[in-house]
Amino acid sequence: MTTTITWNETSARRLERQFLATPAESGTPVAEVVGAMLGAHAQVLSAAEVSVGVRADGVTRADVRAALWEDRSLVKTHGPRGTVHLLPARELPLWCSALPAVPSGASPFAPGARVTEEQARQIVAAIGDALEGACLTVDELGEEVVARTGSWAGDRVMPAFQDLWPRWRQVLHRAGQSGALCFGPNRGRRVTYTRPPHFTPVPPDEALHELVRRYLRAYGPSTPQNFAKWLAAPGGWSAELFGRLAGEGAIEEVVFEGAPGRWVAAGDTAFPEGRVRGVRLLPYFDAYGIAAQPRESLFPGAAYRRALAGGQAGNYPVLLVDGVVAGVWHQRRRGRRTTVTVEPLGRLTARQERELGEQAERVGEVLEAEAELVVGEVTAGPHA
Repeated sequence: MTTTITWNETSARRLERQFLATPAESGTPVAEVVGAMLGAHAQVLSAAEVSVGVRADGVTRADVRAALWEDRSLVKTHGPRGTVHLLPARELPLWCSALPAVPSGASPFAPGARVTEEQARQIVAAIGDALEGACLTVDELGEEVVARTGSWAGDRVMPAFQDLWPRWRQVLHRAGQSGALCFGPNRGRRVTYTRPPHFTPVPPDEALHELVRRYLRAYGPSTPQNFAKWLAAPGGWSAELFGRLAGEGAIEEVVFEGAPGRWVAAGDTAFPEGRVRGVRLLPYFDAYGIAAQPRESLFPGAAYRRALAGGQAGNYPVLLVDGVVAGVWHQRRRGRRTTVTVEPLGRLTARQERELGEQAERVGEVLEAEAELVVGEVTAGPHA
């Protein structure tokens, strides 16, 4: 008999597994929280710190940074979609096998600016060699790559931010996804790169199958198309992958809100009853807002217009009320204080107002600042 699931049941299970229904207990390793999210988006590191902190009792940005730069249980590198993420270091054998196995789309660069597959392999190898035991800025790394490959790698042919970057930077994200590179501590205001710990990769097919299972555990039930969007993968490839896994009995189909065509990991069909009540503040590019689908259910009504930028999630920090987006927010820090401005899209109950104050305080604690809550219009535009 096919399992039938509602949005409220789906939302409740996702929130529980994301530590958003109940935060992880004090002492839970930061890497465990990040692993449950399938990575924390870290293009803006302070946003990643809030993503982790609101999911774990007592965790502050200092704890996240200690996990990154001291005990190295986290790695800052290029993850899903080629974007910068925090990932558990112990999961690198999985990620660095699965991500390179995802087919890439056509190069956005002009034919004369592109790298060949062989050149890309040379660049990635050169990056790994140059970063062995070293922390280098992008300019220093570029010099090492050119010295190891040839002047062609340094040709400034890559359009970027009204400038031209050297050719080798086209595959910087690929070096991160394959385990040749990760971020090191900043040198002043300058970003540095280093090499993550060496590891034995998981076989690519095994890694992809495990990644689908983890994705469905965290964000299922879901579709091949949703998985492809989350991973920036071709839709046809994703559909074929799900078809193989279904044929092997690794995933099973369920009925969601009366419609078939959604999938969960085999046997993972237990869902809580009812919905999760409560208020949460999620920062820019929080993993939950980006990955949870269908988007029109997570961003209902006015939220779809106000909290998405052209249909894209993550560009606004969001207010979650009872598991759905019900507003946007923004924080502005001045010294030891931060002003948290929240714009609800509807009237909050007294209980929700009280919880909102507690959540604003929690954001301040994570950022090691004293928070002041202001309820009103958010005038800041979407994050670029």
